[in-house]
Amino acid sequence: MDTGLRLGLVAGEASSDWIGALLLQGLRERGRLSGASGIGGPRLVAQGLDAWWPAERLSVFGFSDALKRLPELLWIRRRLGTRLLEQRPDVFVGVDAPDFNFGLEKRLRRAGLKTVHYVCPSIWAWRPQRVATLREAADHVLCLFPFEPALLQASGVAATFVGHPLADLIPMVPDAAAARQALGLPLDGRVLALLPGSRASEIDEIAPALLGAAQRVVAAEPDVRVVLPVAPGLRRRIEALLPPGGWPALTLVEGRSHEVLAACDLALVASGTATLEAALFKRPMVIAYRVSPSNYRRMQKLQLQPWVGLPNVLAQEFLVPECLQDRCTADVLAAEALRGLADSPRRVALAQRFTDLHHSLRADTAQRTHDAIAQVVDR
Repeated sequence: MDTGLRLGLVAGEASSDWIGALLLQGLRERGRLSGASGIGGPRLVAQGLDAWWPAERLSVFGFSDALKRLPELLWIRRRLGTRLLEQRPDVFVGVDAPDFNFGLEKRLRRAGLKTVHYVCPSIWAWRPQRVATLREAADHVLCLFPFEPALLQASGVAATFVGHPLADLIPMVPDAAAARQALGLPLDGRVLALLPGSRASEIDEIAPALLGAAQRVVAAEPDVRVVLPVAPGLRRRIEALLPPGGWPALTLVEGRSHEVLAACDLALVASGTATLEAALFKRPMVIAYRVSPSNYRRMQKLQLQPWVGLPNVLAQEFLVPECLQDRCTADVLAAEALRGLADSPRRVALAQRFTDLHHSLRADTAQRTHDAIAQVVDR
């Protein structure tokens, strides 16, 4: 590894785009990156990725959407694989997106390219059979959670815990006052954060319940302010759900979800990476999620654990409420939010549990990912 690495890379979602961008940044800072190409979003492009297709071309929501988009996705994967085999990068890194990346990684690996899969699929939560596919697809797996490498290694998959990059990025003690000042929020009073997700389909399914719950909370507790960080391109979709003339208690901000989490007293948050972000900011939360009935029935059959939200999965208990599917309603969410806002001892206890979680996930992720990828290339 005397010269910089040439990477092939695919990241298909906002969280993957961010993780991939940190990977490229870390390699560049260590003088180990000569170029990267593949599929990614704006963060990866800002770090120098030559994006042959934008990440949103891979974005699907649920089985039904994936089935409709299957011909297009297969065409992109086939063309991408051919182009990578022509260019022969030093290593291919598939960042999450297992349904897309596993097939691509298998093809590349059979043709002699080194492959790394970044983010262990949730084999401990559902679809454990994926470990066999992963064993065939990846030379090495970079894991975000400390218990994952042992599970993979027991099945013959080489893996390394590299820490969760969010744990390095988010401060151990968030500055709520500074965040409120930056967002133009009053320093006193209470703030309720709404994080309905970053996909249009999540806005359609989840945001109405979150907004309805927030209206009920403000009706019961008029001092509460509500803040919603809007993902790129979704503002009009959110505004269409608001009362005519807007809602004075609600502030919409473009992005800035970390400032919103630092500023809030409690968050109503769609299941996903944002739940882990809320935990790392030591904020109480109510987890919400809803998909189509057919997708929900399919997921229930495959689910291995009673928990869905990442803080609960990592704690192996219901630290925070989960309001899923039929319970993802404005009334249920509002009741849970009001209960959480009123329970000061519970908030203190949660903050300590989340601090312990934060320490367990913190590592020098950039160095660990660099070292693991270097070993794969040198092997």
